[in-house]
Amino acid sequence: MSRLPSLYISHGSPLTAMQPGLVGERLAELAAGLPRPRAIVMASAHWLAAHPQVGSAVQPRTLHDFGGFPAELYQLQYPAPGAPALAAEVAQRLAQAGLQPQLDPQRGLDHGAWVPLRFLYPQAGIPVVPVSIQPLLGPRHQFELGRALAPLREQGVLLIGSGSITHNLGDWRNYPQGKQAPYVRPFIEWIERTLARDDREALFDYRQQAPFAAQAHPSDEHLLPLYFAMGAAGAERFGAQRIDAGIDLGMLAMDIYRFDGDGASQPAA
Repeated sequence: MSRLPSLYISHGSPLTAMQPGLVGERLAELAAGLPRPRAIVMASAHWLAAHPQVGSAVQPRTLHDFGGFPAELYQLQYPAPGAPALAAEVAQRLAQAGLQPQLDPQRGLDHGAWVPLRFLYPQAGIPVVPVSIQPLLGPRHQFELGRALAPLREQGVLLIGSGSITHNLGDWRNYPQGKQAPYVRPFIEWIERTLARDDREALFDYRQQAPFAAQAHPSDEHLLPLYFAMGAAGAERFGAQRIDAGIDLGMLAMDIYRFDGDGASQPAA
């Protein structure tokens, strides 16, 4: 069975589901270039918990965890099946790493999961296991969570972190079309450079070392899935490749990363 990369996806606004733009194209291209996974384990910025939670529903609901959007957005469904046996294995691996997981048989797929999955795998035929992130425990913890699950990549499981490379919703009215927040480009370039040299300690300390970190991320939750994907690379070298998917609303960088885990980036799909 082919080893899969781990992925970090910037999922954007819920409206991305209806107006996918460049990120929709990039996700479709990415999926077309990957072996088809037998299942997906996905850590989303929109499932936050004090300890790791693992969704074990047989049929996860599509969660419309947002408000104030067009009515048709709430009609969209992503009816992917769950994978209770895989969820139990995920929880077991996390427990072996000392991470105190719990299974949640009721958890559905929030928009950080189902919106990008609509463009990766539009037929919704691949089982999905959602995993929570722990916003109070920081980047290093999230990296260890991904590292604990890295062996699943050898078993045909696609490990995905879903967030946003920059995420400051306080600025969403401040940059009309064609304008870009001044912190976006320096921050995404720092992330790319630092990943390229496999400098995990600098990345763990991004709040002190990255330019404009507080503006790019007033809170951590949308960057933490990046660390999940880094840990899931399962190697000392990340093999990181940035896939540029544009900048939405002047302040949401839509970068995608794939991590091949051997230090040798693969060509873009």
